[in-house]
Amino acid sequence: MMRTPRSLVGGTPSATYTIGFDGRELPAQAGQSIAAVLWSAGILAWRTTRETGAPRGAFCGIGSCYDCLVTVNGRPNQRACLVPAREGDTVTTQEGTGHADLAV
Repeated sequence: MMRTPRSLVGGTPSATYTIGFDGRELPAQAGQSIAAVLWSAGILAWRTTRETGAPRGAFCGIGSCYDCLVTVNGRPNQRACLVPAREGDTVTTQEGTGHADLAV
């Protein structure tokens, strides 16, 4: 039998649901951060940098580096590693600062 973290601690998630990411429906489990949901779906980058448009995803995983910023339910600059995924969330890739509509 293959040992997994879940097999070691037992139990099952209390709820499963979906969140939307860039038009896709992704499965989520209760207690997962948005970053964990994206990782589980094989998505490693969900932001582009302001200057060069370079892809970014989670780096530190503890909310210190700001590499994992996403737009959640229309609110830009949310740290995917800290924000819990909630049923029905709409998450989108963040371009640069997330405030393109304010550009002059």
